[in-house]
Amino acid sequence: MALRNIIQLGDPTLRKKSFEVTDFGEKTHQLLNDMKETLIKADGVGLAAPQVGVLRRVFIIKIEDLYYECINPIITKQSGKQTGTEGCLSVKGKWGEVTRPNKVTLKALDRNGKPYTVNAEGFLARAICHEYDHLDGIVYVDKASKVEED
Repeated sequence: MALRNIIQLGDPTLRKKSFEVTDFGEKTHQLLNDMKETLIKADGVGLAAPQVGVLRRVFIIKIEDLYYECINPIITKQSGKQTGTEGCLSVKGKWGEVTRPNKVTLKALDRNGKPYTVNAEGFLARAICHEYDHLDGIVYVDKASKVEED
């Protein structure tokens, strides 16, 4: 495993749409391992591949002691609304108020290409939506009603 550099807002990579993963071999496993190590070191909740300069539809989320590795994710259902404060490892020193769905259903592939579904609510739903946006070149500040600095 290796730490990857987390790129910051202003880098054009964060604004590009990511490509689907078609190879579930060593390269994808290494990316996931590196992203996990990088996320732990940064003390974050989630990290999308574009944030480490890789335009692939991959993100990871850590909630408590559970890790979600999401490859080629698709949000198939969403309902309700929640508004809360969000930050981002690619937007250091800022926080914003963002409204997102309160419930989502996510279909994704694991590191071996096996499909799975997550029915998420509350904070996990928010984290999924936040990371999912990164795959389409959207950063939370694009949706925030206000952004403040630390």
